[in-house]
Amino acid sequence: MDRVLSAVPAWVFGALALVSGALVFRLDSMAKVTFALLASFLFVAGEVLLLGLGYLGVVLVLMMVMEMVIMVVFMIMYMMNPAGLMPMAMFHNTRGSAAIAGGIFIALTVGIFLVDWPARAGRPPADSTLALGESLMGGQMLTMMTLGLALFATIVASVVLATHRGRYDRFGDDLRADHPDDPIPGGVGR
Repeated sequence: MDRVLSAVPAWVFGALALVSGALVFRLDSMAKVTFALLASFLFVAGEVLLLGLGYLGVVLVLMMVMEMVIMVVFMIMYMMNPAGLMPMAMFHNTRGSAAIAGGIFIALTVGIFLVDWPARAGRPPADSTLALGESLMGGQMLTMMTLGLALFATIVASVVLATHRGRYDRFGDDLRADHPDDPIPGGVGR
């Protein structure tokens, strides 16, 4: 009974990951596509958590949420199409990409059944998170954590320095100006 109860969320997460992944190719704006892709990654992270890999699942959630949110923020700031919300074609060469994706799917599925899977040797470590961190980073875990914070601070600082005028400068503190106060006329809103 326990195996059935643990299999149900696995099938649900798998189906939802496929549906949200398919929505990436069906939706018509970059922002919506980004959130559909985020949902797909979160369902995959749920699968990873169900496999008992808590550290990897949580890292996947944190990494994908931050990545996709940053991507949406950059789309809102820099895309000519406002916030990536205007309809646009999100697919190119549909027949070719469908053929490639289908072929890879079939090859991987056949590979699952044809590969001689190795038997487990040894016992799992007492602290799998520590063992994974040590195998991935060795003694450089603190260095990589510091580097991650430095990269994030650099991204924030570069955005702040690159955009001396923002939405509130252009449309006023309450965002109720009829026309943006742009130094260069033209673009969206003019």
